[in-house]
Amino acid sequence: MTDPTPQRPKSLEPRELGFTPQKPVPWLNPVQLAATGVRVVLAEQFGVFLDKRELQSALPARVHDHSKQGELWFDFVADLGDGFDATYSVAYLLAQPRIELDGQQLPRGEILIMGGDQVYPTASGERYEDRCKGPYRSALPCPDDGIQPTLYALPGNHDWYDGLTAFLRLFARRDGGQVGGWLTCQTRSYFAVQLPHRWWLLAIDAQGEAYLDDPQLEYFREIAKSLKPGDRVILCTPQPSWVQAEDAPRAYDTLDYFVRNVVAPTGADVALMLTGDLHHYARYAQTDGERQLITSGGGGAYLYATHRLPGRITVPPKQSIARKQSTSHPYQLAKAYPSKARSRMLGWGVFRRMPISNPAFLGLLGLLHTLLLLALDNSEQRVLTLPVFIMVALFFGLTMFFAAGLTAGAVKFKHYLLGTANAIAQVALTVGGLAIWRLLPFDRWEWPLPVLSAALVYGPVAAVVASQIVALYLLVASLLDVNVNELFAGQSIEGYKGFIRLHIDPDGDLTLYVVGLDRVSHSWRANPDGVPSAPWIEPRRPLRPRLVDGPLKFARAGRTPPQP
Repeated sequence: MTDPTPQRPKSLEPRELGFTPQKPVPWLNPVQLAATGVRVVLAEQFGVFLDKRELQSALPARVHDHSKQGELWFDFVADLGDGFDATYSVAYLLAQPRIELDGQQLPRGEILIMGGDQVYPTASGERYEDRCKGPYRSALPCPDDGIQPTLYALPGNHDWYDGLTAFLRLFARRDGGQVGGWLTCQTRSYFAVQLPHRWWLLAIDAQGEAYLDDPQLEYFREIAKSLKPGDRVILCTPQPSWVQAEDAPRAYDTLDYFVRNVVAPTGADVALMLTGDLHHYARYAQTDGERQLITSGGGGAYLYATHRLPGRITVPPKQSIARKQSTSHPYQLAKAYPSKARSRMLGWGVFRRMPISNPAFLGLLGLLHTLLLLALDNSEQRVLTLPVFIMVALFFGLTMFFAAGLTAGAVKFKHYLLGTANAIAQVALTVGGLAIWRLLPFDRWEWPLPVLSAALVYGPVAAVVASQIVALYLLVASLLDVNVNELFAGQSIEGYKGFIRLHIDPDGDLTLYVVGLDRVSHSWRANPDGVPSAPWIEPRRPLRPRLVDGPLKFARAGRTPPQP
């Protein structure tokens, strides 16, 4: 059952759209950093108490059957709920009846799989409305010609920060629901979709090193009774644990357990693993087999580096327990978007982009350096005592110290070394600034003029210089695989987005097309006169998607897969 056709807005005013388009999350904003840090700590310490997966056993255990068609087009997108420009650019392309790539017409998917992190920075009903549901409803307000695509969503870590409360309300309603023209019909945070020609899509909900809860295992074991030898499986996971094992050695164990104990005994073959979480496209191809491991996190969140990706990996990873129980296979990085060379160049943009994208962080640096300057000033007008100076210096040093050490997973000596070097560089900036300050007349004026001049003259200059020190630190640290995420999160790069379009043809072969968008739109206009299913909002200039990988073909089901 579909909702009534919504009234088309005549402008881009939030009161007409029904949501407020958002700017990209300023990840280095001090308040945002603190709030996200608290959320992460709470999720790690109390996540077991917030985990609603076992409660989902009371909800219907459905198998979503799309196997009756002779062929099927479907889409995969992940990491989408960030700034409007990037999120809507991708949603707009997904909603188009067809897109043309290299002279080939690719129809819109009858199924849309959202692979995680449908909202940033943390989950709530309002944030889902503004950063996910609103943009996607605007892209496809209602079905066209009576054909209604279906939407399934897998939660990511940001969806988990409220214990999946808002996620389940939006995507897993018992009686179904809608996100614009997409129908939602899943009842749990994990799901199984039966596809044509003996293809299956299984999406498991297991964050980080979390175990697979008993109701979820029981659900998939029941599904496994329908799998036959030779069936082919697409496995969707919340994160690319095959490349995250260094920081989270147990991350791959859950995935390996599922493949080894649920899928393998049926004789079915996992041909493809799909995930998001890292905001780029990367495909690892098995060198002694056919399996492909794909990360596709280009749905709208800030771009993440590809140049630090390993060229070769072994799966299960050598750090995981799973390697003792499963045969390892070598994989090679076959494709990355953006390319490693381009990613490396984008990393250098931190000197220009970080101060512009994070004005509040710039203000914090200016404030701290101003306080340090006044504390170090030994003039008669000194306004801060030594204890206050020690407190400020300690706070500033620890802030920089733990920024290096606690955001990189496993804390190692290099984290402490880099964090200390950054703190020393910041204090050295203030000492140098004090020497120059004393040569100027401001320090000899009557109070409170020295304080005002320090805040209005010294503070802004120091903030800019300090931001360049932080930028240099992030660039150097990233070479040692420290704060690589912060190097790119601080830049809020909105380009290089995309999604995957998949096609099961009448012969049963699966073909994968990776759609890339180098530049998103930043200029939009309302479309009040369009047909009911036309987007409410259109780009003023056409978007230019391109094929960045593929076509990549997987053979049809029916053959006996290699033994695990």
